[in-house]
Amino acid sequence: MHLALRETPLPSAENHLIELLPRHDRKRLLAACTAVDLTLGEVLYERGSPTRHVYFPVDGNILLVARGDDHPGIEVGMVGREGMLGLHLALGVVNAPLYAVVQGAGRTWRMAASDLRRELRHGAALRRILDRYTLVSMSQLAVSAACVRFHQIGPRLARWLLMSQDRTHADSFHATQEFLACMLGVRRVGITVAASCLQRNGLIEYSRGTVKVLDRPGLEAAACACYAADASSYAALL
Repeated sequence: MHLALRETPLPSAENHLIELLPRHDRKRLLAACTAVDLTLGEVLYERGSPTRHVYFPVDGNILLVARGDDHPGIEVGMVGREGMLGLHLALGVVNAPLYAVVQGAGRTWRMAASDLRRELRHGAALRRILDRYTLVSMSQLAVSAACVRFHQIGPRLARWLLMSQDRTHADSFHATQEFLACMLGVRRVGITVAASCLQRNGLIEYSRGTVKVLDRPGLEAAACACYAADASSYAALL
């Protein structure tokens, strides 16, 4: 009698890019990763600094921030379980192009930059997935630039809250008005008015720097079209 051998199931990586990898590639990549916890406000990259690690978030949320000489910065992207922080390494760039800070505490897979370069040399599947993710990121950066230029604060704030909820996987998260004003590149009074409107319409609850999403469909309706455009580009390519 011959007994069928069963493959031992791999533990769930809970990061979409890793989950897309074939079994063998995924197992090898996870073996090179370490599970770590991200803490609120933790700076992962300084602009221009050498990149020592890349991150595949599980339930944390990382902001990509463009900083100027006379401005603390403006948010130009988010990375959660749908993506990876350190994509520039896949393009052969060692130094971080943007400031990266943890906006939502949570778990992540951390991998040494040297290990990622080795995986890219030997893993065609990882290279293909990161090439597609690069295209998604470029599309989202273009959408973000247009959003800042053409859309009002209220719809932009709704979009930002939806993006944060998608990545933190929680109905509530920490975000002060001062922080939101900085990230959206607007005056604090504009955030106050926009958040009050969303709260008055029963879409969110906002108190002492904590935002709670009460009506997700309503918030989606209040957001600008950029939110749906981002989701569509990701779904089409990944």
